Amino acid sequence: MKADIHSFESMAALDGDGIRYAVFFTGCPLRCAYCHNPDTWHKAGNEWSAFDLVKKIKRYKPYFKRGGGVTFSGGEPLLNSEFIIEAGKLLAEEGISYAVDTSGSVPLSDSVKTALDGADLVILDVKFFDEENYKKYTKGNFENFVAVGKYCSDKGIRLWLRTVVVPGINDTEESIKKYARFSKQFQFEKYELLAFHTMGFFKYENLKIENPLSDTPALDKDKLKELQEILNNNI
Repeated sequence: MKADIHSFESMAALDGDGIRYAVFFTGCPLRCAYCHNPDTWHKAGNEWSAFDLVKKIKRYKPYFKRGGGVTFSGGEPLLNSEFIIEAGKLLAEEGISYAVDTSGSVPLSDSVKTALDGADLVILDVKFFDEENYKKYTKGNFENFVAVGKYCSDKGIRLWLRTVVVPGINDTEESIKKYARFSKQFQFEKYELLAFHTMGFFKYENLKIENPLSDTPALDKDKLKELQEILNNNI
């Protein structure tokens, strides 16, 4: 089985426990207004087999000794759930675990469930706490994302939550408290806020597509710290 892969990042430290090898798939059903990686929306013809991918990853095995492993990201990795299942079996033979960094934007099919079941960790992007804003800013299906979070919670799969905070959209104390209340339906280890940044703006220009937030500034670090404290105090 093959999948289209956008890029890799070795020695990643922010995509799960320990040192990670991050695999970024192409393809995403969402069109988030604040997307940092519009270059992953569509397939680009960079196909890899599960066997060749794991062969590449094995070279980094010595770095995974302290709880590290592979993180499947994107794009939306669960569009490639069957590939992840196959690669996951090959990784397990090497004693390497994997995490899934997902928006939860796909239907909860049997193959998606199996891919989640095999994960040592699922990192779920909580884009919005209500269907109206979710649809407005991502063009996606709110119920899909909630179903993925609940499935992980019900099955006891380790779960981290993340939310990108965007100036003028969800950067108020009121919004953060709503995220905190919404998150109580899930069983998770931690909930991290990430700052909206402008480093990916050049990608919109290169792809000649509209950037709906071209006039939006990056989120101030102090503001992020303040909002994270509010979240921590309310979950």
